[in-house]
Order: sequence, then C-alpha cells, then structure tokens
Amino acid sequence: MASKQLMTKMNEGLADELQVSIQYMWQHVLWHGVKGFAIKDELKKIAVEEMKHAEAIAERLSYLGGMPTTKPEPIFIGKTLKEMIAADKKDEEGAIKLYKDIIKMAEKEGDIVTKKMFEGILADEEEHHDTFSGILEEI
Repeated sequence: MASKQLMTKMNEGLADELQVSIQYMWQHVLWHGVKGFAIKDELKKIAVEEMKHAEAIAERLSYLGGMPTTKPEPIFIGKTLKEMIAADKKDEEGAIKLYKDIIKMAEKEGDIVTKKMFEGILADEEEHHDTFSGILEEI
C-alpha cells in the first residue's frame, strides 16, 4: 500500500480541496456588484469541482488504509474582488505544486491509480489557475 508520507501529502491535498470548495462557494454567495455577477457562476462551478476532488482523494485515502481529514485549511473570503481572486489564484498555485509532488511520489511507489487520479485533478487545477489569472487581468 501507500507510504505514510504519500498519505500525509494526500491529506494535505484533501484539506486544501475542502478549503477552496467552501471558500469559492462562499465567495460565490457573498460577492455582489457588477463584477461579481460576471464571475459568481464560475466560482460556484469551480467550488463543485473542488468538492469532487475532495471526495475522490478521501475515497482513495480510505482505500489505501488512511484516515481522510475532515479539517479544511483556513478559508479566505476577501474584502475586494481583486483580493479574493488573487488569493484564489495563489491557492491553485499551491495545489499545482503539491499535486506534482504527489504524482512523483505515487509513481516512485508504483501506485499507478493514485498517480493517474492526481494527474486528472492537476489538469483541473491548472484550468482553475488559468481562469483566475484571466479574471485578474480584467479587474
């Protein structure tokens, strides 16, 4: 099965996914104004995708004999749209780095299923990062 180190990293990813799914959903709910209306549906869509990532990671951790965390990283809402999206972009950058590390670890351990799962999640995170980067160019 997976090493303790790999499962610890996967739980870090799970805590991040829980954080951003809540964070993006609350940003969707709480943000108002013309600029907010332009992106609130995208925030909701990404929040749901992040929750699906959390579910997949938790299921994989459980299968590997680990205990999935239930504690998200600290949630940040932001006072301005620019501040909010800049923080969201930074969160996606952290996820991209972490998932690349997890992919390398899983490959080294011969855990092809975990590797492939995180490759799929990584592709989504890169898309989210691109979305937030594009939004920041317009605000």
